[in-house]
Amino acid sequence: MDDFWDLTVEEMDAIENEALQRINQQRNSSSSSSLPIPNEVHTSSQGARILPSTLAPKPNTVSVPIDAGSKPQEQKVSVKILLHSSGVLAAKFPYNQVVVDAVRKIPKAIWNAKERLWTFPHSSLSSAENILREISSVKVEIENLDPLVQRAIASASRVPDLRHLYEKIPSHIEPKLLPFQREGIEFILQHGGRVLLADEMGLGKTLQAIAVTTCVQESWPVLIIAPSSLRLHWATMIHQWLHVPPSDIVVVLPQPGGSNKCGFTIVSSNTKGTIHLDGVFNIVSYDVVTKLDKLLMALDFKVVIADESHFLKNGQAKRTSACLPVIKKAQYAILLSGTPALSRPIELFKQLEALYPDVYRNIHEYGGRYCKGGFFGTYQGASNHDELHNLMKATVMIRRLKKDVLTELPSKRRQQVFLDLAAKDMKQINALFHELKVVKSKIKDCISEDDIKSLKFIEKNLINKIYTDSAVAKIPAVLDYLENVIEAGCKFLVFAHHQSMLEELHQFLKKKKVGCIRIDGSTPASSRQALVSDFQDKDEIKAAVLSIRAAGVGITLTAASTVIFAELSWTPGDLIQAEDRAHRIGQVSSVNIHYLLANDTVDDIIWDVVQSKLDNLGQMLDGQENALDVASSHMMSSPTKPRNSPTKQQTLEPFLKRCKRLDDDTEEHQPMPKVPRF
Repeated sequence: MDDFWDLTVEEMDAIENEALQRINQQRNSSSSSSLPIPNEVHTSSQGARILPSTLAPKPNTVSVPIDAGSKPQEQKVSVKILLHSSGVLAAKFPYNQVVVDAVRKIPKAIWNAKERLWTFPHSSLSSAENILREISSVKVEIENLDPLVQRAIASASRVPDLRHLYEKIPSHIEPKLLPFQREGIEFILQHGGRVLLADEMGLGKTLQAIAVTTCVQESWPVLIIAPSSLRLHWATMIHQWLHVPPSDIVVVLPQPGGSNKCGFTIVSSNTKGTIHLDGVFNIVSYDVVTKLDKLLMALDFKVVIADESHFLKNGQAKRTSACLPVIKKAQYAILLSGTPALSRPIELFKQLEALYPDVYRNIHEYGGRYCKGGFFGTYQGASNHDELHNLMKATVMIRRLKKDVLTELPSKRRQQVFLDLAAKDMKQINALFHELKVVKSKIKDCISEDDIKSLKFIEKNLINKIYTDSAVAKIPAVLDYLENVIEAGCKFLVFAHHQSMLEELHQFLKKKKVGCIRIDGSTPASSRQALVSDFQDKDEIKAAVLSIRAAGVGITLTAASTVIFAELSWTPGDLIQAEDRAHRIGQVSSVNIHYLLANDTVDDIIWDVVQSKLDNLGQMLDGQENALDVASSHMMSSPTKPRNSPTKQQTLEPFLKRCKRLDDDTEEHQPMPKVPRF
């Protein structure tokens, strides 16, 4: 059709627009027969093409001379300059050949036929404005970018491009990065190291941030602000990936009496004396920043990472007021959040202010532009949503969803999450471990078979008691961790063994108003399928609280791609069976499996055996093959040659035999830390 009429795209647009206008006029008229027939594009008897009125000159403006004293009516064209979803600028306007000819002169301007607008880079904005203003035959009214948008673009264009520093990433890290993780690191460097990394939960934001710090090593030491439940996780990841000595990793905890087998430098936040944050990496929680704000400002950290930065969404909160000056002062600031609250723009303001204080300096300017329409208070709505999203992507944010990078992800990824247990929660367990050590010593020195049998019975009961009490001790830390998972808004399964843990998990989710189901040994078989269907089909059901043994087989829960183990099982096969409630036919996403572990609990006894049996079917979140293997001696020689079936161990007795190696080493060695070694 285009070739036959030899029409330009603009002419075709005009024909279409006029036809639509005529059709609407016909529909709205009470007497459709009285309306003139819409102009058509046709060929005259002489073969000349006749265009519709919007393109062809009016008869009275061509054939009739204009009186010297009269002025022709001036044409007006409104040109809207906007931020395009691709990150460049765009100009949109109704067809006018004079304006089209002018826009063609804008440097690097490109016609987007699909969206019917012109795009050009930010650097061409000034030229575009000048070119449009110089048009004399048509009155051009320019609807320019909002001043806030202009400031943000101008500020982002001034930051240094640091992508040349990518080559500084250590050779033992870079090859293990997934392609989208490399892109994320390059985006952070390209934008001067001040970015909101908003990847969906489970895509390795922690590793990407750690890798970026290696590119700016001359600016160390590093400050990491994280939720309290993730402090030890950060310390472990840094030690694992960067080979930083544990003593150079300072972790600020409420009290120093907890477990610290890895040898991190633990500093108490409740001390009355001076707190020394003199590590290469210094890890604090958001709540502690309110106590240490003056110290943190004085230490002048040039590299700051704020994990789960949506903790700063409340502008009135003390932790927000304390954290923002520290982040603003840093030369490099990386905010990490899997839930950037794009539908609640007001919750983004403080995070944006932290990264670009000169741009996002007025809450009323921002709120008036992006937060209109709410019913529950000032600036609680959302307006100009597309513009804000495009602005953030162009200047400060990178966000990938699992579905966007699914082809790059392994089908199943496991990771360890280390919990920080309070000293008061560890008191009973520590006493039991001391008693267990005494019994083991007696068994070793005992000669009588009857006495050994009696002591073995006591040992078994002590281990079971430690198992039960470990569940109780872990509850506060597990619930603290679940807060972060709930924030992510994804569906998840959480497995436990003891009723005490299952009950606390269930009550916690109900208190948080999280829709959930629960399946344990007391759940009637007749009810299970209905519960499973609710979880699979109802969006409002976000969590499933499950018994490792009772719900570990026979059900399909593929609506979730996140699996959490609050406890371990004596039988590694039970864990694999439980994992596969989500990792089975019908699962369309990569499954993230989180093992919540605590040192100086029953996890110390179980984990060494469990990790040697869990065959990692893919890469862990951070790219490590066989990342659950604790010691190098337990690494699989080949992923294609699985170890013996973990389902063969069925009782505590064979488990205790497996642990004999640990018994023999008790007096000579410290218990094996669960942090991966190199």
